[in-house]
Amino acid sequence: MIKTKLLIEQHFHGCFGIDFNKASVDDILHLSKEILKYGIGGIFPTIVTDSVENTKCAISVIKKASTKQTQGMAKILGIHLEGIFINPEKKGIHNPEHFFKPTIENYKLIEDDFIKIVTLAPELDDGLIKYLKSKSVKVQAGHCVGGNIENCDGVTHLFNAMSGISHRGESTALSALIGDNIYTEIIADGVHVSDKALSLAFKVKPKDKIILISDCLPCTNSDLKEFEFADEKVFFDGKKATSKEGTLAGSTVLLPDIIKRLASVNLFNSEYINNPYKYHNIDLNGHIEWDENWNIINIEQEQ
Repeated sequence: MIKTKLLIEQHFHGCFGIDFNKASVDDILHLSKEILKYGIGGIFPTIVTDSVENTKCAISVIKKASTKQTQGMAKILGIHLEGIFINPEKKGIHNPEHFFKPTIENYKLIEDDFIKIVTLAPELDDGLIKYLKSKSVKVQAGHCVGGNIENCDGVTHLFNAMSGISHRGESTALSALIGDNIYTEIIADGVHVSDKALSLAFKVKPKDKIILISDCLPCTNSDLKEFEFADEKVFFDGKKATSKEGTLAGSTVLLPDIIKRLASVNLFNSEYINNPYKYHNIDLNGHIEWDENWNIINIEQEQ
């Protein structure tokens, strides 16, 4: 038997048919209760690019849900704002109609103290990074092309929606890999990043700077095959979710499935589970018991 801390998911858009951009308070409470059954004890609901009005509404709903949580639910630790301040060149499935330049003035349009992580394009920054850091908000480079990420705390989904590794000049992925102080999210579902690229990242990055995320979508662990996400129609074929043009959206599996898959190809290190705790300087009372194949056999949430 292997014993670890509860999992923390800092980047996911929903599951069980629930989308954080559109969810009700009851939806979020239900999700937080159900997801604990998968060993996930702490969550940062992630909001995809949307209008200012819809973004403010989603923030309000998530924040309200956090005040109504009870024992037996994954704790809502804050909001991850992904989008709005990203680069159209690496928009992914995000709708560029809602993009804003990363300025303090624009951030104040949706600012809330419950936002704990902001993904943005640092090459477009006009004072926002410094402001966010003064508020103790984690700044992550993502959906971007710039190579200078030295003022960022982390990188959002390494390799995906960013300039790739180049042997000439700078790139976001290269800077993330060689930046020993940069925490690095990665989607290790076997779809978003190949195992060889995962192996490279895990060899190069310090073990305490890898953060496993799912970036999963509302279709995860649901019967949804078609749904609207980020103003796009998304199609789930049982393995991956894409727009009609074939643009890859988020993943369709939860963190324990990713851990089991990594272990099956000898790429998992149990230290990865601890890293979000250090990144956010938080603690959760509880643990997971796993078998030797990284199947969950017991979950304990302590008061």
